Amino acid sequence: MALKKLIRFDWALKYILRNKANFDVLEAFISNLLKETITIDSILESESNREAENRKFNRVDLKCKDSQGRQIIIEIQNQREVDYLQRLLWGTSMAVVESIELGSHYSEVVKVISISILYHNLRMDEKENTDFIYYGTTEMVGLHTKKPLALHGAAAVDVDQSFVTSKHIFPEYYLIYVEKFEDMIQDDIDEWVYFFKHGAIRDDFKSPGILLAAQKLGYLMMEEKERRAYDDYLAYLGYEMGLLDTAKADGRAEGREEGRVLTAKAALKKGLAVELIAEITGLSQEAILNLRN
Repeated sequence: MALKKLIRFDWALKYILRNKANFDVLEAFISNLLKETITIDSILESESNREAENRKFNRVDLKCKDSQGRQIIIEIQNQREVDYLQRLLWGTSMAVVESIELGSHYSEVVKVISISILYHNLRMDEKENTDFIYYGTTEMVGLHTKKPLALHGAAAVDVDQSFVTSKHIFPEYYLIYVEKFEDMIQDDIDEWVYFFKHGAIRDDFKSPGILLAAQKLGYLMMEEKERRAYDDYLAYLGYEMGLLDTAKADGRAEGREEGRVLTAKAALKKGLAVELIAEITGLSQEAILNLRN
């Protein structure tokens, strides 16, 4: 089966998809994931750490509308941190706070949806966690009836029903574990995850969204200078993964606690980010920073 080589999504998110002319690619991905028509109005905030610190860190915050016209802030994150779930909580909390001006009514707080494309396993239990997409939100339910709390009046404004529940208000989270995906295509979103994992799409893919991505993110569409920069990025990722594998092997060879310290020191000398070292050793970032002294 033929493959078409595309630009990795993390690279595209950093350098290409922030352009308003390419919002339609992000809209297609988000709409396929949420099974809802999403329109992007603007980028509220974007951040990229300096390349030397962590070339895989990426985050973009999008101001969007759903099919009902509700304002939604969507956070797309692609990064590697040992305390990632706490980072998600912090990020969505900040987005909620920043969505409302001082003195405004709380009813103006917007819905926040956080989407994480993960190339690491967050220390997940490999035997228990076999899915590749996880979803969560806050739903208030009766302790005895087990029915969701229904809200009427102002809380139901802009929602096409007589009431809403707490999940219409509280943030939602999607975690996409790229490496857990087993290349089984059953839905449109599966074609996207295949793309995230392989940096390519198959010639039997049919969803309009992924075909749009193929039109705009083709490797051969880049200019020569851009291709060289992109190839260098891929080489860096390979080098980084090699260092991670070596550090893990060294840690196992040296024993548990002492090995973790030695691994952290070796990784620091090689220039790995503190967040990555914390992930592979289990040491706190503070402990790792102290090893520099």
